[in-house]
Amino acid sequence: MKKKSYFRLGGAMCTIAIAGLMTACGGGSQQQMGNMPAQVETQKIVLGSAELEESYPATIKGKKDVDIRPQISGFITKVHVDEGQVVHKGQVLFTIDQVQLEAAVRSAEAAVVSAKSQVATAQLTANNKKSLYEKNIISDYEYQTAVLSLQSAKASLNQANQNLINAQKNLSFSVVTAPCDGVVGSIPNREGSLAGPSSAQPLTTVSDISEVYAYFSLTEKDVLRLTESGACTLAQAIAKMPEVSLQLSDGSRYALKGRVSTVSGVLDQSTGSATVRALFKNTNGMLRSGSTGNVLIPQPSKDLIIIPQKATYEIQNMKYVYVVGDSSKAVARNIKVASVNDGQTYIVTEGLNVGDEIVTEGVGTVVKAGTTVQPKSAADAHQATTASK
Repeated sequence: MKKKSYFRLGGAMCTIAIAGLMTACGGGSQQQMGNMPAQVETQKIVLGSAELEESYPATIKGKKDVDIRPQISGFITKVHVDEGQVVHKGQVLFTIDQVQLEAAVRSAEAAVVSAKSQVATAQLTANNKKSLYEKNIISDYEYQTAVLSLQSAKASLNQANQNLINAQKNLSFSVVTAPCDGVVGSIPNREGSLAGPSSAQPLTTVSDISEVYAYFSLTEKDVLRLTESGACTLAQAIAKMPEVSLQLSDGSRYALKGRVSTVSGVLDQSTGSATVRALFKNTNGMLRSGSTGNVLIPQPSKDLIIIPQKATYEIQNMKYVYVVGDSSKAVARNIKVASVNDGQTYIVTEGLNVGDEIVTEGVGTVVKAGTTVQPKSAADAHQATTASK
C-alpha cells in the first residue's frame, strides 16, 4: 500500500518581519492607486527543522482474537450474551442441547453401579475360593478362574468409570464459556441452529482488546533504511524506533502512543513488503478489532525551508510566492513543495534560497506582481496588534 506523510514544525525556523495589514484611510487598493508602498508582513528565509511523519495504512486487531467453536455437535438452546458485550474468562456464552448428554451421563452412572456390584460379587467368590484352595478342597484351576473373574470385573468397573467421565465431559462441553476477557463479536447462529466443531462459521469471536495490534507493511527499501542497510539487526532497529502514533479513520489521533513490537523476517514475494506490528494500550476499549487507521512513524528532519501556506497562491496547479526583489518590488516566483504538510505550512523543495525575502500577507489582494513592498516594523506590528484588541 502507498504510504502518506505528515509533518510537524520543530523549533524556530524562520525570521518573520511582523504581521497585519495596514488599515490606513482608503484601504490597500487606494494605497496602490496613490503609488504608496504596501506595508505588509515579510519573511526572511532561513533553514528550519520539522518532524516528518511517514503514514502507513493499518488494520487493527485485538491482542487475542479467539474463535469460539463447540467441542460437540448439537442444537443451540440458549445464547447468553449479545454482540459487543464485554465478557470475562469463564462466563457462559452458549448452551448446546443437553437432553441426550444428560441421559448418557445417567446411563454411565448406572453402568458404574452395576460394575461395582459385579466387582463385589467377584471379590466374595475369589475370597471363598481362596479359603477352599488353601484347605485343598478345590483345584488350582478353580481358584485361578475366580481370581481372573475378579480381575475382569475390576476392568469392567474401570471402563464404566471412564465412560462416565467421558459422558460428564461431553455434558460440560454443552456449556460454551469465554476463554479470556474480551468483547463478543458477531453471532451468526442463534437458538435452534445446529453447531459443531467443523462448522464453517464459529459461534462468535471473543477479542481481548485491553491491548491492540496495528498491522501495517514496510517496503523492502523501508526495511533497509530501518536497519541502515544492514548496519544493525532488525531487533536492534526496532528497539531504537521512537513511539508511533495512530491516526483513526476519521482523521483524529488516538490519545495514547504505541511502539513497534515486531517486523516479519520474511518479505512477501507478491507485494515485496514485510508485515509490521505496533502495540497500543486500549484501556478505555475505544479501539475495536477489525478497525482501520494509519500508523504514523516520526522522522525528524533538519535544514528545511518552511513557509506559511498563506504566502502562496496557485495558477494551474502550480504554486507561487512573491519575493521582494530589486527596488522592493514583489516578483512572482514558482516554487515546488513537498507533498507533506500540516495544513498551515509548506516544506519548499525548489524555488527559494536562504536569504530570500517573501511576502506573507495580502498575497493576491494587496500585493501583486510589481507592487512596491514595505516590510512592517516591529512597532507597526505591535501597534496593529494593540488596536485589534
